[in-house]
Amino acid sequence: MTKQLVKTSKIGAVLVICLNSPENRNSLTPEFRKQLGEAVALADNDAEVRSVFLTAEGPTFCSGGDLKALSTSCDPWTVHRRFRALKTWLFPLLGLDKPVVIGVNGHAVGGGMGLALTGDLVIASESAKFMSGFFKLGVMPDIGMMYHLPRLIGMAQAKNFLFSGGTFTAEQAARLGLVFKVVPDAELYEAGLAQAQRLAEGPAQVMGLAKTLMARSFETSLADMFAFEGFGQALAMSNPEFHEGLEAALQRREADFINAKDLKF
Repeated sequence: MTKQLVKTSKIGAVLVICLNSPENRNSLTPEFRKQLGEAVALADNDAEVRSVFLTAEGPTFCSGGDLKALSTSCDPWTVHRRFRALKTWLFPLLGLDKPVVIGVNGHAVGGGMGLALTGDLVIASESAKFMSGFFKLGVMPDIGMMYHLPRLIGMAQAKNFLFSGGTFTAEQAARLGLVFKVVPDAELYEAGLAQAQRLAEGPAQVMGLAKTLMARSFETSLADMFAFEGFGQALAMSNPEFHEGLEAALQRREADFINAKDLKF
């Protein structure tokens, strides 16, 4: 029987995805990536899921690539196929049109840090550390690191971190803007789940649309971005979440976005 390396549970409108291979430091083995992709597909296909909270069991969030597998699977075509397979688990996570909260406990190393940076909000425990690790192995930064890190902290900071084989503490990562909030280790799960629930109770569909458009902001001209905003706003204002939000504002009450129904004006 295949071990459950990635566990899922639904708490209200939140899908909790828990990396569950602490004995292997939650490294990105083939089976681990497959199960993570299945968990993301579950979040994508379940209309009742409005946000995702991804965290991990054990003292390591994710140690990146599995070293034993890398030692026997480093010929060019095997590596090529492995990166083509990103479309089955990493791209769907990045493109998920629902808010994603990542809770980082312990170490996020190399590709594990790349996985952590896929979150829309990243919450870290006080003992968390974000570690480069790539050049120590003589490999390229991957799992989106060369895309996300310069955008999040600037090119100079990203180079300083990667080329020095650097480590960010949770507090350093928070000061740089990589981390939304730092909490005591024992409070990470509750804090991350609370943020995911908060997002689920908001206009999650509209936030997902905004997330999709913001992902294009660095490669898009000002004129095109305004066009995207206009198209996005037209779609947002046709959504029951807008109708509920507007009605709630006019009636001076809290909006109930989860149970929003299409209202006619």
